[in-house]
Amino acid sequence: MESSLLFNQLRAAEPFFLLAGPNVIESEEHIFRMAKHIKNISSKFGLPLVFKSSFDKANRTSAKSFRGPGMVEGLKILEKVKLAYDIPIVTDVHESIQCEAVGKVADIIQIPAFLCRQTDLLVAAAKTGRIINIKKGQFCAPSVMTNSAEKIRMAGNSNVMVCERGTMFGYNDLIVDPRNLEWMRETNCPVVADITHSLQQPAGRQLGDGGVASGGLRELIPCIARTAVAVGVDGIFMEVHDDPLNAPVDGPTQWPLRHLEALLEELVAIARVSKGKQRFNIDLTPFRD
Repeated sequence: MESSLLFNQLRAAEPFFLLAGPNVIESEEHIFRMAKHIKNISSKFGLPLVFKSSFDKANRTSAKSFRGPGMVEGLKILEKVKLAYDIPIVTDVHESIQCEAVGKVADIIQIPAFLCRQTDLLVAAAKTGRIINIKKGQFCAPSVMTNSAEKIRMAGNSNVMVCERGTMFGYNDLIVDPRNLEWMRETNCPVVADITHSLQQPAGRQLGDGGVASGGLRELIPCIARTAVAVGVDGIFMEVHDDPLNAPVDGPTQWPLRHLEALLEELVAIARVSKGKQRFNIDLTPFRD
């Protein structure tokens, strides 16, 4: 689909659009199975779906962590699932040199939070003409995203969205400040809430071999999700897995596939009664009896 058309469809989605899928490509068979189930579930609620998975997790805590099949093989798999299920794709890049190849397959190119201010990467992604989803750095104020989005626009691409994924709180924890979801609207972009990564506990899990990995608070995913849709975000980003306890990457913050339908049903219900997308008009004139 042409990028501007998809961007406008997502921006106009009611009550929200969905970016969802497993964290990383584990196998072609697994990706196809997950895409089939997630598309079927999202379709029940009329939610526009962009299927997500990564071909390379280049920023893992440990050098021993599973990274995925790599760009060449991973893009082949993503292109196959895109055609088989007629769904747009979102995946992430870590280097400028990856953008051209990724842009030939992905409908949305995602900029990882750690790299949200990297000008060369942002410009290279923008020049593909694809929609760009910039994750807010865990170390950034929401106002920083205005500058990041402007870098995309200055490169000639107006199809940009911004994503809240939590803010560092000490060394091994993140918090989600709902005010950011409101303040990030100043970017004049669709605002997305990442309801799974925002509950990571970076490098907070000790491994048996003496290494560390990211832990997480999966049980709080519904809490953050309910808050985000009540505030009135344009999109929800979430990682979903059919066997999260055995997921090779970010298992503690992937939502179980078996509970996806129930959670989306609740979120849609909340979003439909919320007036979060409408700015509250506060009247400060004196109250008179």
